[in-house]
Amino acid sequence: MLAQRMSLLSGSGTAAAREATKAAAAAGRQIIDLATGEVASPPPPTVRSGAIAAVEDGRNRYTESIGIRPLREAVAGKISVETGQPWEADEIAITAGAKQGLLDAALALLNPGDEVIIVQPCWPTFPAQVLLAGAKPVFVQAEAPTYVPRLGAIRAAVTPSTKAIVVNSPNNPTGAVYDRTTLFDIADLAVTYDLWIISDECYSGFVFTGQQHQSMASVHPGARSRTVVVNAFSKQLAMTGWRLGYLAAPRELIAASKTLQSHTTSNPNVIAQYAALHHLQTGDGSFEHEMHAMVNANRAAGLKILSGLAVAPPPPAQGTFFFYLDLSSLLAALSRDGTAATGDDISRILLEQADVGSVAGGSFGDPNGLRLSFGVPRDQLEPGLTRVVETLNALDGDRTAACCAPQPEPIAQH
Repeated sequence: MLAQRMSLLSGSGTAAAREATKAAAAAGRQIIDLATGEVASPPPPTVRSGAIAAVEDGRNRYTESIGIRPLREAVAGKISVETGQPWEADEIAITAGAKQGLLDAALALLNPGDEVIIVQPCWPTFPAQVLLAGAKPVFVQAEAPTYVPRLGAIRAAVTPSTKAIVVNSPNNPTGAVYDRTTLFDIADLAVTYDLWIISDECYSGFVFTGQQHQSMASVHPGARSRTVVVNAFSKQLAMTGWRLGYLAAPRELIAASKTLQSHTTSNPNVIAQYAALHHLQTGDGSFEHEMHAMVNANRAAGLKILSGLAVAPPPPAQGTFFFYLDLSSLLAALSRDGTAATGDDISRILLEQADVGSVAGGSFGDPNGLRLSFGVPRDQLEPGLTRVVETLNALDGDRTAACCAPQPEPIAQH
C-alpha cells in the first residue's frame, strides 16, 4: 500500500509530453520535438575539460553535502556581480539540479497547513513540492496576453496561513519577464505580510527585447533576508543531464539544506561540481553570449512563422526559450462541435496529424495554453512551427467551412 502523499501527486505533464513525443519517434515516425525543456547544444569546452580533468584526477569521493567550498565561493562571486550585493559561500548550497534546491526550501520552510501563493500558468513542480511538504498551494491567475500577475490578485490571496510566494521570472511556461516595478511590489507585499519569497531564476540567461533580468534578491532592500534564489547551470550551460543547481539564501536556510542533503543525495555530482567550477574560473562569457544569440535568432525566426497564425495572438516570448500560445479563441470555437476542448486536445492533434511534439497548457494549470520550445535546432524549429501554423489554421478553417457551408434547399412539400 503506497503512502497517502502519493495520492496528492500526478506525474509531471512536461515529462509526459516528452515521453509521448519519444514514443511516437520510436514507432518510426519523423517527429519534430518542440516539447523539450532544454537547448540543443553541448556544454562549453570549459565544462567538458573540467569534467575530464576531474575524472583523471580521481575526483570520485564524497564532498560536503552542499558542495565543495571553492564552487560555493565561485557561485557567491557570480551572484554578487549579478545582483550588485555581496554574497558569501555560507549563503550558497550546491544542489542536484534546481529541483533539489526548491525541495530543500519547501521542506525547510513549510509546515502542514501553511499556504504558498503560486502564479499560474506555472511549472508543475512548484505545487507538487508544496504538497510534498504538507502545505497547500494557492493559485493566482496571470492572464494573457502579458501573463504578469496583478498585485491586487496576489494580495487578495494572502491569508493568516500564507507562508511564502513563489516567483518565476523569466517564466516557464509563458516566457513572461516581470519588470522591476512588479518584482518590487511583490517583494514589498512579502515584507508587509512577513512572507518568504522563493524565486526560481533558472532562465535568467534568456531575456530578450532589450530587457535585463532582475533578481528578487536585489529589487527591495528589505526583502533580501526573506528571499531564496534558486538557479542552475542546466539551461545556460546546456548541462540539464548533469543535474547541478544552486540555492542562495540566508545562512540558516543553507544550514537546513545541508542537513537535508546529507540524508538525501549525500552531495551533488562531484564531477559536475568540478566541471562547473572550471568554467566559472576560466570561462570568458563567450559561450553564454553565443547561446543567447542563437536562441534569440531562433526566437525571431519563430515569431515570424507564428505571425501567420490566424487563430491565436503572438506569444510574449520575452524570456526563456518557449513560445506560449493562448488558444482560448480557437478552443471556444472548436469546443462547439467537439473538435477540441482544451490545449491537451490540440497537443494531441499536433502529435497525431502534424508529427510535432508540444506541451499542453493543462500541465501548467491553463487549459487554453500550448508551449512550444525554440531551443531546438533551426532546421527542426522552422518546419515544426510551420506545421503548427498550418494545422491550427486548418482546424479553424474546417470549422468555418462546416458551419458556413451552404445548406441544400428544402424539398417543397405538395
